[in-house]
Formats: sequence, C-alpha cells, structure tokens
Amino acid sequence: MKQLLQNIKNGNTVVEDVPMPTPREGQALVKVSASLVSAGTERMVVEFAEKSYLGKARSRPDLVKQTLDKAKREGVMPTVQAVFNRLDQPMALGYSTAGTIIALGKNMQGFKVGQRVACAGGGYATHAEYNVVPRNLLTPLPKNVDFESAAFTTLGAIALHGFRLAEPQLGENVAVIGLGLLGLLTIQLAAAAGCNVLGIDLDPKRIKLAAALGLEAVTRPQAESAAQAFTSNRGFDSIIICADTSSNDPVELAGVIARDRAKVVATGAVGLNIPRKIYYEKEIAFINSRSYGPGRYDANYEENGNDYPVGYIRWTEGRNFQAVVDLLASDKLRVTSLISHRFPIEEGVKAYEVITGKKKEAFLGVLLKYETSDEKQEMSNEKRVEFPLVTRRSSLASVKLGVLGAGLYANATLLPVLKNNKDFELVGIASSGGLHAQHSGKKFGFQYATSSDDEILNDPNINTVAILTRHDSHAELVVKALKAGKHVFVEKPLAIDLAGLNKVIKQLTTDHRSQTAKHGQSSIVNGLLTVGFNRRFSPLAQSLHSLLVTRHEPLHAHYRINAGNIPLNHWTQDPTLGGGRIIGEACHFIDLISFLVGASPVSVAAHALPNQGKYREDNISMTITFPDGSIGVVDYLANGDKSFPKERLEVFCEGMIAVLDDYVSLTTVKDGKKKVESMAQDKGWKAEMSAFAKSVREGIEPPIPYEDLIGVTKSTFAAVESIRKNGEKIIIGS
Repeated sequence: MKQLLQNIKNGNTVVEDVPMPTPREGQALVKVSASLVSAGTERMVVEFAEKSYLGKARSRPDLVKQTLDKAKREGVMPTVQAVFNRLDQPMALGYSTAGTIIALGKNMQGFKVGQRVACAGGGYATHAEYNVVPRNLLTPLPKNVDFESAAFTTLGAIALHGFRLAEPQLGENVAVIGLGLLGLLTIQLAAAAGCNVLGIDLDPKRIKLAAALGLEAVTRPQAESAAQAFTSNRGFDSIIICADTSSNDPVELAGVIARDRAKVVATGAVGLNIPRKIYYEKEIAFINSRSYGPGRYDANYEENGNDYPVGYIRWTEGRNFQAVVDLLASDKLRVTSLISHRFPIEEGVKAYEVITGKKKEAFLGVLLKYETSDEKQEMSNEKRVEFPLVTRRSSLASVKLGVLGAGLYANATLLPVLKNNKDFELVGIASSGGLHAQHSGKKFGFQYATSSDDEILNDPNINTVAILTRHDSHAELVVKALKAGKHVFVEKPLAIDLAGLNKVIKQLTTDHRSQTAKHGQSSIVNGLLTVGFNRRFSPLAQSLHSLLVTRHEPLHAHYRINAGNIPLNHWTQDPTLGGGRIIGEACHFIDLISFLVGASPVSVAAHALPNQGKYREDNISMTITFPDGSIGVVDYLANGDKSFPKERLEVFCEGMIAVLDDYVSLTTVKDGKKKVESMAQDKGWKAEMSAFAKSVREGIEPPIPYEDLIGVTKSTFAAVESIRKNGEKIIIGS
C-alpha cells in the first residue's frame, strides 16, 4: 500500500510502498477513502524536519538537554548514534481520515466489515491506503455523510472540545479569532449551539467564506469597534482563539474584547504572553485546549479501548467525534465549501508543498484521495514488501533470520549488530503496522518486510526468529516459534507472568524429550532458545567472571542501577503490557549476578519505596540468595539524576574487591594491588549474538542455560510478590 511519510532527519516528505497493517485485538483495518491534511500540526512537523540540525536544536532546547545528559552518562558516540537513529525513524503523517472497515481484530463488538467510519488519532488515522484504528477512535457514519466530509471529523472534534471548554450558554456572545479551517468550523459550532458569534481574521477572503456560511465576521482592524457594537458594549462572554501565529496579538485582542470575568480558550498555536493588566482587571479565565477531548493521550482509553462512564465524563473524544458526525449529517456543520485542494495519495507530497507555502497558493481544506480497488486482491498482495535490490549473503550463513518487531530497540541496538555479523542472513522482518518493518527492512538489508508475524514463522527459508516485540507477546511468540521448529532469540523478559513462563517451559520440555529420543542429550536439533541477557557477554563481565570461576567461598555482589524515572503511562509500566520495570528490566541485573555466582537464585526478599503517585514499584532493593550461600543485592532506583552513570557492580570475595563501572571500567583490588581495565562502553550485544549464532551453527547447547533463563525470570516474579508481602522472603520453586 502507499503511505505518506516524513523523514525527520533529512526533511524529505515521500510516498512509499509499505506493508498493509494487520489489525490486533481491539482494532479495525480500514480502507481509506479520504484524509484531511492539517495545515497547523502537520505543517509544523514538516517545517521542523526541514530545519538544519542546529535549527532543530534551537527549536527544542528540552531535547538538547536530554541529549547532553545522555552523553555525560553513556559517552558521545553512543549518544550521537542514538540521536541519529531517532531522527531517522519515519513519521507517519495525518490524523483524520474516513473509509470502510475491511477486517476486524478480536473484541470489536459493535463494528462490522463493510461499515463506513471516520477515524482519528496520530499514528492511526494516517495518510495511507489502509489504517489499523482502535475502537475508541472509530465513529460510524450515517449514509448521508460522504467520506470527504467525514475526513473533517477529527478537526471538528478539536474545534468542538475548545468550544465546550468555554462553557457558553444559549444566547451568549462568542468571538472566534482566526478563521482558518479550525476557526470556520468553530464559528459554525457556536452558531449551531444558539450563540451569537462573530469571527475575526486578517484575511478579507476568510471573511467572505464566513459570510457564505451565513455567519458574521470582520477584519482585524474593525475588531474592537465591531465587538462593542455586537455586544452592546458589554464585551464577549467567551473568546476562542483559533489563529496559528507566534504573535501575541490574538491573546491581547481577546483581553480587550472580553467582558468582565469572561473565558478565553486557545485551540490554535499562538503566543502566550498574557498581558497581566487587562486579564487581572477583568479577572479573565484563560484555558489552553488539549486536542479532541477527554481520553486524548490516555493509552488506556485510546489503545486499550476502555471508555469513561458517560455519567462522569459526558463528552469524551469519542463522543465528540460522534457529535461532529451528527452535525455533518444534519447539515448544521458544512465543510464542502472549505475544501480548496484535492490530491491523489500518489501526489501527496504536493499537498505539503501547498501548506508550507512552497507553491504560493492560497489554501484551506486540503484532502488526499484514495482510489477504490479489489480489496481481496490487495489483501493478498500488500501485507508484504520485497526489496529486490538487497544483496543476498552467502547461502553458507547458518542463521537465516526473521525478526518480529521493528521498534526503537531493534533499530538502535540489535539490528546494527546483526547487519555486521556474517553468521546471520537477514531474511524477513515484521511489525503489525508495517511501516517500521518497511523502514528497517530497507535500512538493514532484509529481503522483505511484512505486517504478518505468521509469514515470518511459517517461512521455510527462515530457521531462526528474533522476537523484539512488546513484553506481553514474548511468551506466546516464543511458543509459536518453537512449535514451528525455529531457533529463538527473545529480548528480555522471557515472560511477564507465571502462566506464560509455564507455557514456555512446557514447550521446551516437549522439544527436549523429542530431541533426546532421536539424537541423545548432547545435540540440539531445533527449538534452541536464548534470552537477551546481554550483560553477561560484556568483555568486562567476562573478565570479572574469570576471576571468580575458581573461588572456594561465597561472594557478595551489590548492583546499583540508576534507572531514571519513566512516566506512569509508558507501556513498560503497564503490568499487562510491559510487566513493570522489575520484570521487564531488573531481570538483566539478577542474571548477571547469577552468571557470576554460577547458579540460579533460591530466594528473593524485596522492599520498595512508597510510590507517592510518581513511581510504580521501581525504587526497590532486592536481596537474593544462592545455593552456595552467596548473596546478591540489587538496588534498582528511578528517583536519581539521569546524568549520573547508570550501573555499578561491586563484588567482594576471598580477599578481593571488584568494581564494574557502567561497562566502561573494571577495577580489581587484591593483596594491596590495584588493576584497572578500561574500554568504550560495551554491554555485550555483539558477543551475545555471536554466541547464539555459534550454538545454532554447531548444534550445541544454548549460550545461556535454560535453568538460568527460567530461574532469573522466576526471581523477578518473586521480587514483585515479596514487595506485595512487605518484604517477605520468597522461596523460588523449581
């Protein structure tokens, strides 16, 4: 399928062939008929992308600070690579579309194939021939609302939410400053609600457009005198600013024409230097409107499909969408006359040349159109995109790899390692949305990209699968891949709950029995599994291990992690998606100590600092015991300063002290002698993948014993259980 994309790194706007997305649970696959280009939000994105690196930095000083902190903590080169990788990710443009549902994921009651819908949401309702859209961002369309009109639904909801925030009453006087697309929708909504509305704009052509809609409007020079006459010198009850300008004039004008204790709502991007004198004297309330309404930016609402009770929140973003559609159906909101340009998706780049002023054309509503075609034929052909110019590696490569997941970890960390490892032939890569698989496939030299996990799992040319998806899918995909006879690398964690882990254990046990019966216990024929516990493969961790492997006494290891704070709404914090940070990341540190001890933990006791509404059990201290009496203490902390180095491990054993500092240096002290090994930070990813390839190639035991994979995973579950039981020691079962 064709999709319009923005490259933030080089500023290029392009239309590319991308695999058709696959709907997951709670999503619908929609064949798009029309999409609306946002002259505000999307223009800002394009203009930011076109800036030089210096220009980007000047416009986002907050990101510059984050980058400098990362450089202090991890070094300049890793930081530069991470920044360039972020910038290189394609951005899907668009957030307001309309089309027809052609497939449904699970739990989509109330929707059906063939249903006409309006779609909303950045990353979902994009400028593409097909979109996957969650249920709460879909709105059914009446028969008398055409697709072009329905494409205005999302922008209409932005206007409606801003209008609701002003809380106008029937018969009140409302001013709308700025009569672009958003402003012309807003004045129609105010009029439909029974308000007396006056529009204000700099452009006489916009005044004529308002007049054609039967609404009163004046130019900026007339605004103050017109306001006095319009309100009988009382001033406006509400002023809604829809202008798009860095100037502070709209805010100043709003204060002048407002009545005493009026409300001013900003839905447009304007200067926000509020003049204190007039706003103070009139006690004016100022509100910044946030997008479509309640539910916006709440993943539980938008992604998980959990609605808010109507008795508590009457107008969610979804109910605002429905209200806009109803107004379109009743002809109380008219948008056809606001359309200035139509482009086929193949010429989508021209739309951005219009809204950024490159074409020097006046514009208002800019639509992209999508041709109708045989859906069944397209469904069978468009889930996969091949890269015929990819240079195939030697057929001697023993690891013929398929990758599930093409997110940040894949692109920034693992795929660069695999690209330079000759043991791996990169065959196929999948992501549910298709877009990131297409980008990564082309960038790293895969033979094809797809949106279907099953295509990777069932491909006979693939003998190994790397699972780099969200944590909640790991256990299920591991089992499916093992059943398909593939070797499996799965990024941590192996599972986020005991039920998932037990399914993996059952499959491993089945595979082991089958192989033992056929080949004896020393040979691994298929179903080899490893987890991304890369730190044990770090050169400095290997050096430390070599010092401890011949020990005769228990050791004590203290691992401190300055993990940094992550917002509570991040998916890794969600117990059902990411498993939380202890299960999702602290497994790394338990594994390294287990590697140094040479055995899996037997018990865990954990305490957490109070969450205080800011944390989610991610400031914890774990005490771990091992069969030989060794003790490991893991302090995983989110309440520190991110500019400070992340990881420090101290080991005490047999008269020796060893300090591993952030995988940059290893200091050992014994018999009064000090030795320091230093190197560029290396957390072991390259060595880990080489070890995995060797196991696959030679048919030997996996690089990490299964007992460790299972024991470490169970330890994280035990740590969470211990926190809930106020630090009680939890014995880890076999």
